[in-house]
Amino acid sequence: MFGPDLGVSRRTLLRTSALGLVAAPVLAACSNGGPALVRTRPNLTHGLAVGDPRSDGALIWARSDLPARLIVETAATESFTDARRFTGPLLTPDSDGTGRMRLAGLPAGQVVHYRVTLEGEDGATSEPSTGVFRTAPTAASDIRLHWSGDVAGQGFGRNPDLGGMRIFSTMAARDPHLFLHSGDAIYADNPLQESVTLPDGRIWRNIVSEAKNAPAETLEQFRGQYAYNLGDENYRRFNAAVAQLVQWDDHETTNNWSPGGTVAAEKGYSVRDMDVLATRSWRAFHEWMPLDPQEAADGRLYRKISYGPLLDIFVLDMRTYKDTNGANTAPDGRIFGPVQTRWLIDGLRDSRATWKIIANDLPLGLVVPDGKTAFEGPANGDPGAPSGRESEIAQVLSAAKANRVTGMVWLTADVHYSAAHWYSPDRASFTDFDEFWEFVSGPLHAGAFGPNALDATFGPEAVFVHAPPTQNTSPLDGAFQHFGEVQIDGTSRELTVNLCDASGTVLFSQRLAPPR
Repeated sequence: MFGPDLGVSRRTLLRTSALGLVAAPVLAACSNGGPALVRTRPNLTHGLAVGDPRSDGALIWARSDLPARLIVETAATESFTDARRFTGPLLTPDSDGTGRMRLAGLPAGQVVHYRVTLEGEDGATSEPSTGVFRTAPTAASDIRLHWSGDVAGQGFGRNPDLGGMRIFSTMAARDPHLFLHSGDAIYADNPLQESVTLPDGRIWRNIVSEAKNAPAETLEQFRGQYAYNLGDENYRRFNAAVAQLVQWDDHETTNNWSPGGTVAAEKGYSVRDMDVLATRSWRAFHEWMPLDPQEAADGRLYRKISYGPLLDIFVLDMRTYKDTNGANTAPDGRIFGPVQTRWLIDGLRDSRATWKIIANDLPLGLVVPDGKTAFEGPANGDPGAPSGRESEIAQVLSAAKANRVTGMVWLTADVHYSAAHWYSPDRASFTDFDEFWEFVSGPLHAGAFGPNALDATFGPEAVFVHAPPTQNTSPLDGAFQHFGEVQIDGTSRELTVNLCDASGTVLFSQRLAPPR
């Protein structure tokens, strides 16, 4: 024997080992004075998260270290008087212990307190953990939305000297109703070292983990990327209190991944097929993020979130359906794919919300190269008529004009700096569209870069740019870490965009009058 027999079944031990953790047993005395019973208590390992709110509820995400049932209670106050109980799925090793459930039947436009516990197979329960979220309104009301992307990239992980990823606490203090995570929620291709010497001689220190020792190739390694980031207390507190709308970009898989692509040989991957890597990363993404793919339009990711009469949010997937990175000049170039393009055109046409936010995980007009001859996003650097992937952007913009769509605002991240772009047909090669804004923010906690060149096809003007003087500037000072904020006034219907740094200082503000 390897120690005293605690009465834990072989089946339970095997399933627990598959999750990578063994919880401490809980001893409970029998009422008849007989031998003590042993119960193995499950634990919530990585906090809680809220996703995709509706007028009557939201998704609640959690992870258990043992097979256990997800239990959620909701109430109007933190005292949990007259709490309502929801019984969720069994969390098992098949999903790395993660799971989610959709709460429904709650009042619209209200603050909801929720409490999560886990119920083990033998009846033992976890310590409870609590959070809060807002259900979507059904009447015009004030709305505050934050957005950004890029977490733990370029070798900059959880730094104990800084108190972790403090930008999440800065955002939480502003009490947003929603957070749009614009992608690069992990950097699967960026290992971490215990220390990094910066160009000015300062030392950046990282808390490290086994999963961050090498680029992720296996499912377990991809899962470990999310577990590492959620080791940050600021991030966990934010997740428990702010409903998220998540999308993915490239670093959830590997840098600049595209369907049909191959990882460069010099990067040292054993698995170089990007499609194989993407399949594994996709599973880990859906396990560890507060998203139900069955609720997406394609059963995967892209979807519309309605947040009352003032706001519809169209969350795009500009990875899965695009063509392989190349010269980006083919007449049938794809960035959305034909089905998603039609879905977006129809959705914008049918929306009756005052404002239509389009969450594009790749910027529309910024030239983002992939090596010397290929391009990562829609823009290809040719200022002439739309070509390659730009053709689908042109379809959407032209249809929006024809359908008299108003109040369209695009929000993105990806390029690791902050900017405000004003697109106008007066400056464009392609002119069949109405003027619109695109706002860029990021990174949340990664190296800062930029600025990138603008492609003139759709006539963008960089009204504001905040980028570091040195490429790959660390998050040590926070000056070039960014998030964006959208505020919609429930009375005037006016929309204001604030571009902020990690301290919450507003660097740029743009006020937009509501469309007629």
